[in-house]
Amino acid sequence: MANQYLTLKIEHRGQIDILTMNRPEAMNALNKQLFSDLQNYYTSLQDNYDVRLVIMRGEGRSFCVGGDLNSSAFAEGEGREVQQYETQRQASSLIRLMRSCPQPIIALCHGPVCGGGFSLALAADVRIASTCARMNAAYIKIGLSGNDMGSGYFLPRLIGLSNASLILYTGRFVKAEQALQMGLVSDVVELEQLLESGLSLADEMLQASPLGLSLIHISE
Repeated sequence: MANQYLTLKIEHRGQIDILTMNRPEAMNALNKQLFSDLQNYYTSLQDNYDVRLVIMRGEGRSFCVGGDLNSSAFAEGEGREVQQYETQRQASSLIRLMRSCPQPIIALCHGPVCGGGFSLALAADVRIASTCARMNAAYIKIGLSGNDMGSGYFLPRLIGLSNASLILYTGRFVKAEQALQMGLVSDVVELEQLLESGLSLADEMLQASPLGLSLIHISE
């Protein structure tokens, strides 16, 4: 079947979907089309029991650098507030879709993982980082709240309030090894081993019963 998404590549490997954000020229920055494609994909999973697990990653040099600052939502002039509100609403809807689908999500993080891309990684169930990964809650750097796209909800639950506050209030980068020490990621591997590590973990998770795996995810 032809790929129905303009900014995503979907590879089916048995019961695993490998979802690749595919805007490498923009380091997978989130524009309206990418938001829409991600929403449509995760909506399609809600009643799809043929897919049991999703591996999410980014094409090119980055997992995702966050919101596309060249998009209309960040343009100066009349209507900017409305555009930003619509973008925030779309982003929040995407995070809820990720958490409500019955498939666990493994995020493979490499290069910059920033802002909205950071939130996508936080919304996954497991994060594996390459040694080149560096993450930050970039929102505060561009005049937005540090709590955008669920980051203020997920981050304290993953790494504790003190560490989360430091990241959210400063927007400073966290490198891969520090993220591992904090518990923000589960493993750090070389870039060329990243997909293999994700697939190995996926195979291990698929040893569980289909119902059990789904119920763990949607009951979190």
